[in-house]
Amino acid sequence: MYRAIGALFLCIFSLPLHSFAQDKAMPNSLTPSSGWNQLSGEKLEALNLKGDPVAGGDAFKICQGCHRNGAMGTPSGAYPRLAGQHSSVLIEQITDIRSGVRKNPKMEPYSDEHVLTIQEIADIAAYLQAVPIQPNSLGIGPGNALAKGENLYLKDCAVCHGTKGLGDAKKFIPLIAGQYYKYVLRELAYMQEGKRGNANPDMVEVVKKYSKEDLESVADFVSRMPIGK
Repeated sequence: MYRAIGALFLCIFSLPLHSFAQDKAMPNSLTPSSGWNQLSGEKLEALNLKGDPVAGGDAFKICQGCHRNGAMGTPSGAYPRLAGQHSSVLIEQITDIRSGVRKNPKMEPYSDEHVLTIQEIADIAAYLQAVPIQPNSLGIGPGNALAKGENLYLKDCAVCHGTKGLGDAKKFIPLIAGQYYKYVLRELAYMQEGKRGNANPDMVEVVKKYSKEDLESVADFVSRMPIGK
């Protein structure tokens, strides 16, 4: 029986899966800066394992109290939507929390090596990536400056996250379309304040020059982006 970590839900095992380990090659376009996303140690080991979504789903049944049924998180932004997220991104975040590179006190007890094996990390990531993303109109921003948010997103964010917010699994860029407004806003603020240790330095440089209103408008625009792949 798998030990718990921190998330969710309904088990859907018949979907086609895209395990990071099934890619023809490891990412070769990364240029780690200031120690960002070093592909070594447990992270590299987990990325090279084939995740078992059935085992991952079984592990997460106990965690749906926080991350909710269907891995949809909470519209309040306390917990992000994880359904459909790239397995590489999930592995990166779990191992970074586990190593202390990213500070997340709520997740730290569940990602500890005494609670979670490296194989379980790969299994969890495979499961979450396969969970369908359910449409949800909750958790969006106030809608006061969407044109501004769109302009900033297309100018500064689309080059990495894509015009549709789908991210890039091989470059560890997360799927962000339709993510909850308050979650996105909080994480952007953490990056701006230097509180998210594993943030991409290029992204930090962008958000450092943003005003509070800029952050709010971009987060609002992202929260309203259509969900889908």
